[in-house]
Amino acid sequence: MNEDLKEILADCEETMAKAIEHMKKELGRIRTGRANLTILDGVRVEYYGSSTPLNQVAALTVADARLITIKPWDKGLLTPIEKALVASDLGLTPNNDGELIRLPVPPLTVERRKDLAKQVGKICEDIKVKVRNARRDSNELLKDVDGLSEDDVKRAKEQVQAKTDGYVKKVDDLAAGKEKEIMDG
Repeated sequence: MNEDLKEILADCEETMAKAIEHMKKELGRIRTGRANLTILDGVRVEYYGSSTPLNQVAALTVADARLITIKPWDKGLLTPIEKALVASDLGLTPNNDGELIRLPVPPLTVERRKDLAKQVGKICEDIKVKVRNARRDSNELLKDVDGLSEDDVKRAKEQVQAKTDGYVKKVDDLAAGKEKEIMDG
């Protein structure tokens, strides 16, 4: 197999795999009615003038299925953490007792579940676009490879399409799993 062809196929696969990893991170941030620390991944706290991830300024624990506790290493951060949690779009209300912050995770309403399922659908579509863009880019590059016959190009495009179909199925499976988790949660 031509080296350029191998490289194009490998790049295509890598781009699609990165899209799936990105999707997993995005889906992990969507809360499902159960306490889960990944929902806090996007929360950043002002700490000595810089925006710092919450998990770098406090100990985060899941106390039970409906409660997350946040214990800052510096008590002076209680208020900034509380403000960051309120400002985030998590829809959770922090309780500050002067020592730590309790973050109760209420059960989701039917309406909120539907909104979250729509959010999952949007993430799913965005990732499918990335996968299809990788296919398009690879197919464009295949046209320009020197020394390939039309049959070789056709076979390579079929390989790219097979990769695309596989990754689109992975996207659909991840989305279906998350939607089920949201609706059942």
